[in-house]
Amino acid sequence: MGLEELYSVCVHCGFCLDVCPTYQQTGKENESPRGRVYLMKAAVEGTIPLDESVNDPVFNCLDCRACETVCPSGVKVGTLIEKIRGLTVQENPKTGFRKFLHNFFLRELFPSPKRLITVRKFTRFYQRSQLQKVIHMSGALRLLPKYLREMESVLPKVTKASALSVLSKDILPLSKTSKGTVALFTGCVMDVFFSEINMATARVALRNQLRVNVPKQQICCGALQVHAGDRDQARKMARHNIDVFLQSGADFIVVNAAGCGAAMKEYPELFHDDLEEQEKAMQFSKKVRDITEVLTEVGFDRPKARLERTITYHDACHLAHAQHIRTEPRELLRSIEGITLIEMQDADRCCGSAGIYNITHPDMAQQLRERKIADLPRDAEVVAMGNPGCMLQIQAGIQAGGLEMDVVHTVELLDEAYRLERAER
Repeated sequence: MGLEELYSVCVHCGFCLDVCPTYQQTGKENESPRGRVYLMKAAVEGTIPLDESVNDPVFNCLDCRACETVCPSGVKVGTLIEKIRGLTVQENPKTGFRKFLHNFFLRELFPSPKRLITVRKFTRFYQRSQLQKVIHMSGALRLLPKYLREMESVLPKVTKASALSVLSKDILPLSKTSKGTVALFTGCVMDVFFSEINMATARVALRNQLRVNVPKQQICCGALQVHAGDRDQARKMARHNIDVFLQSGADFIVVNAAGCGAAMKEYPELFHDDLEEQEKAMQFSKKVRDITEVLTEVGFDRPKARLERTITYHDACHLAHAQHIRTEPRELLRSIEGITLIEMQDADRCCGSAGIYNITHPDMAQQLRERKIADLPRDAEVVAMGNPGCMLQIQAGIQAGGLEMDVVHTVELLDEAYRLERAER
């Protein structure tokens, strides 16, 4: 879809203003979806230059898609934002240290499984040796910005092996019957720091008679590259994953990270000017499912064990707004006997993580985090969600606020109930 097709449907009604986190915090029209669409339209049509006056509001956007949920005209603001970021990167290429950081992280590190394994090994060594303790005692972490110190303090303990390396290519369900085959997407950051969630996802799928295939040649989904405007790199990564997963022959491509799932479902948009590639991308995207989505689609077994927990649920933006998945996670959680689910206020309001937004825009991210923490029901013992970035962001906020709540992925609770069920036999 071309840029004019995207922005021309906006009627400037203003419904988006009430749900836009950056507009709510700043009160500035240019920091609202309506204002951004106006700026982008003017820049594309040549009325104003594509300079900082446009670029700053465009990159300040969280790309949370809350505006799309309420837009009566169906404006795809997220797609428009990402396309304009791509134009910005082309017309104003990064230079110097910013170029080095961009190329190192988005072109060298995240697309490379081997380099991510190195990061994984170093982080595990850092956590298990005395190095982390020594650095904490020395006060060296004070040299880092506060938000990075907070992130370091809530990083999960890295396991010995990643899920991608542990899980065999094809795993059969325990029962003789099968509801289909799922190809598990393990992700980049997800399998470095949250490999246990990948393992839990595989166990839950198997428990529900799904055959699990884990393609070894898969790489990062490219979501961070799309958000940063590096669409060329994102297309390279998308082509690779499309070929790898289509060759697996799986019925479903299962994801447990909201941002990854949204990006993979939107692969066809990356190839809007290449019909052959777009056709393959459409075949791919039609198979992509969040783990909660596929379980409710094929039917899941209610756990027979009880988990006595009072929990609340946070709607990750790219699950609720981008993929329109809201009822499925709640259905899974309510299926567990003993669970008391308390809805939080503004559950689908962005927590400020937004990929690496909490690193690139720490001040705004902290404001949004504080508001999210204020909305947490104080009776809740556990906060469940379906995205790793949100998990880190909210865990850091809970720690900073001195609260006693656990942060878990939705699938972890289901996995725990199933494991307890087996233990009680």
